[in-house]
Amino acid sequence: MYYFDTSFLAPLILEEATSARVEAFVAKLPAGALFVSDWTRLEFASLLAREVRMGGLAESDARGADEQFAQMVEESYQVLTPSASDFALATSYVQNFATKLRAGDALHLAIARNHAMKALYTLDETMLKAARLLRVPAARGIARTIRT
Repeated sequence: MYYFDTSFLAPLILEEATSARVEAFVAKLPAGALFVSDWTRLEFASLLAREVRMGGLAESDARGADEQFAQMVEESYQVLTPSASDFALATSYVQNFATKLRAGDALHLAIARNHAMKALYTLDETMLKAARLLRVPAARGIARTIRT
């Protein structure tokens, strides 16, 4: 079972330098073993709203991206709803100041831990460092740079 945070999935919808590598990586994983949470869906919507606010994306493009994300999740991912125990664990992760975690990232880590995920995939370096500190199995999944 593999859990994905928003930073790992966004390049599947929004063109980024990592898009092709993320797509190739996800394609190799077994169907039925891919998980996100309702938090991931909200966080992706927030990312789109921020892009519209900052002028990086037109509203119509953001709506299209949101629809594409929803379809991708429906077709390929199982969706977990965060529970009270996920929020409690996330709170303890944030209260461990050495993690330097924001609330949303702590929630992703807590969901992955509480649901015994084999790995949480993220492109967020701060989350990866915190995962190591907290002993939550997490990985980047793809190389940082394209090697030539």
